[in-house]
Amino acid sequence: MKNKTIVVQGTQIAIATRHEQDYISLTDMVRGFDGGGALIEQWLKNKDTVLFLGVWEQLNNANFNSLEFEGIRNEAGRNSFFLSAKKWIKATGAIGLHAKTGRYGGTFAHRDIAFEFGSWLSPEFKLYLIKEFQRLKDEESRATALEWNFQRTLAKVNYKIHTDAIKARLIPQRLTPTQTSVIYASEADLLNVALFGITAAQWRQANLAQRGNLRDDATLEQLVVLSNLESINAVLIHQGLAAPQRLAQLNAIAITQMRSLVGIGSIKRLTGAGTNRRTGK
Repeated sequence: MKNKTIVVQGTQIAIATRHEQDYISLTDMVRGFDGGGALIEQWLKNKDTVLFLGVWEQLNNANFNSLEFEGIRNEAGRNSFFLSAKKWIKATGAIGLHAKTGRYGGTFAHRDIAFEFGSWLSPEFKLYLIKEFQRLKDEESRATALEWNFQRTLAKVNYKIHTDAIKARLIPQRLTPTQTSVIYASEADLLNVALFGITAAQWRQANLAQRGNLRDDATLEQLVVLSNLESINAVLIHQGLAAPQRLAQLNAIAITQMRSLVGIGSIKRLTGAGTNRRTGK
């Protein structure tokens, strides 16, 4: 069956159905970037990419070869390390990537992975990719009366990577479940302050009459940046940076990415704990 297509910043991108899931063409995604198809292998060579792919497979693939993955993970990051989609699939039995031949061929990735690749290419491209994909899913939803939850899809994998990093590096042994939940909550609020300028509790206090939470009220652009910050914070945690250092870096990244996505003239002020993103005060 012919692939579905979306157009992102003038580039036509194919979407195929595999295992009853949407797979987006990475080959099409890089057509408008210098380097073309070589960018896919550059991305796969990155150690953080290998870690991300491994987590995704462990969550979604019961037949994933974890032993082979460990070997690849140990080699990732070295100058001599090379990884192609075909090599990754053959070695680990991965299902998140698919190398397809024929007229509508190329390297395809599950939408979770394709969004992450889009972020690596550029935050702007990721935003437009998600918007066009969301438009396609909305059209399909109207046709089939099935709900597609964009927010849940965007947050799922990066949230797992973030919490795994917290568990591995920040939670001492022999804590009670209550003590552990405090650490998770504080890390979530670190991201809230970096992006929104307020904690979850401060948002609830300022919006007593409103249902939901701070992240439910976020814009699409903020959700894209938030998913990026979760991945970046996981890396910073593994690097051993203290919370104040991570907050400063994450806030600077949030400001840069939000300016790129929505324009300097319309961005709300993000700096400073306690800033209300509705009023700017």
